[in-house]
Amino acid sequence: MKILISSRAGRLPPGHKYENHPSVKVVPTDDLFRQSDFVSINCPLNAQTRHSVGEREIRLMKPTAFLINTARGAIIDEAALIRCMKDNVIAGAGLDTQEVEPPPAASEIWSLDNVFLTPHIGWRRLETRQRLVDMTADNIEAYIKGESVNVVN
Repeated sequence: MKILISSRAGRLPPGHKYENHPSVKVVPTDDLFRQSDFVSINCPLNAQTRHSVGEREIRLMKPTAFLINTARGAIIDEAALIRCMKDNVIAGAGLDTQEVEPPPAASEIWSLDNVFLTPHIGWRRLETRQRLVDMTADNIEAYIKGESVNVVN
């Protein structure tokens, strides 16, 4: 399997465990949308990422591709997604987060056969929660040792 990554830095962080992996490649965002069979959104919601996936990006995707969002709902322009899904631009979308949670009862997103909704529960698996506990313990241990972990500047 080939894994494509888009990053604002245009590269993985130095020393990242997949930095030189032969199956992992950092590409421009448009190339990622054009080439991927599955596009998974994994970024924070902020002024730069709000509606950063819209009709233009979805129309770049293969008609057999799936768009998956487990990050934040407003990263995808939901009105544009609904239009594209009604036109069968891509094969499907899996949304663990929506722009408004839950979507209004009148939202067309409920009636689309090619959109799969979950109630923002991706984090609820035991493995995910255990990883969170482990990361918290690692962060505390690193702090006690005077090391910096997960620093946001």
